[in-house]
Amino acid sequence: MTTPEGAFASALDADSEGVEGLFYAWSPQQLIEVLGVEDGEWATGLLAVTESGTFEHGLSTLQLIDEPEDLPRWERVRSALLAARAKRVRPGRDDKVVAAWNGLAIAALAEAGALFAEPEWIEAALAAADLLLAVHLGAHDDDRLCRTSRDGRAGNNNGVLDDYGSVAEGFLVLYQVTGADEWLVLAGMLLDIAIQHFADGDGGFFDTADDAPSLVRRPRDASDNAEPSGWFATANACITFAALTGLGEYRAIAECALGAAKVLALRSPRAAGWGLAGASALLAGPLESAMIGTPSDPTAATLHQIALMSVSPGAVTALRVAGELSSVPLLRERPPLGELATAYVCLGFTCQRPTASAVELAKQVASNSD
Repeated sequence: MTTPEGAFASALDADSEGVEGLFYAWSPQQLIEVLGVEDGEWATGLLAVTESGTFEHGLSTLQLIDEPEDLPRWERVRSALLAARAKRVRPGRDDKVVAAWNGLAIAALAEAGALFAEPEWIEAALAAADLLLAVHLGAHDDDRLCRTSRDGRAGNNNGVLDDYGSVAEGFLVLYQVTGADEWLVLAGMLLDIAIQHFADGDGGFFDTADDAPSLVRRPRDASDNAEPSGWFATANACITFAALTGLGEYRAIAECALGAAKVLALRSPRAAGWGLAGASALLAGPLESAMIGTPSDPTAATLHQIALMSVSPGAVTALRVAGELSSVPLLRERPPLGELATAYVCLGFTCQRPTASAVELAKQVASNSD
């Protein structure tokens, strides 16, 4: 799904050769043709491929329900199936880049890359973020986001609320993973634009900006769907930004906006997931971790990863290189313990005793995650 410019394309078609799912689905006979009888029958059982099919047209989608006992055999089978699938007609791709969807991808890749020690995932998140900065932000000679681009050229469309909320969320995760202040600054700028141009004056948000082309009725909906609503995405990003900066006005905005989550959850809980996540973060604090160390110190990396693994709703992490100043309030007046990588676990900027121990940090984080 990666475009040549480094961002992520919108979608793949469901069909290839006029048949839905044909590129991905298999029959037992097709597995045997590719793998031979012995491996084919083994793969049929392992991947839940049946004679009648689990999908359509007698075909099955491959489902790895249990971990294979014979991992070398599985790797051989998997490689052979991947090579065979590569020869099939691929589904078409919608290669336009949507700002909001890339914001969500940036957040997911950056966080997962940090948690699973996969630097390539973080690099992919950074590449997508760089494309948004280079092409989407200020595309129309202002400080605003455009919604879509293609082939590295901005579309003639204005960003809507979910673009601002989701891209801000992605940038906030990049800040927490990389420690680069620019992502925090950019996220704050996007949130300020969202608040200025999308606020409805009643604690919520419109989906379109106040200077967008006029519509019969200006849309306004907090409901989550396949992606977080712009309303709840912006509110959640405000919570994170407030937790990192100590700027209470953003928390107040989030509290007002998330009032809609209760009403929506009672009426249609499936449409309130991101709003309820934000409400949980507000109730939890959220938890704040401040990390001081050097990039080359493996202990600092371990402490950082432990902080990022917190399951406390909405937990945030700020990172500073030892000996350097930071403009981030959460990192101010947090000296390291001598020359050791050091972590502070805080709520409302009130911190527990600093620690250089991974075991102690895990305990502190866990004690605030109930």
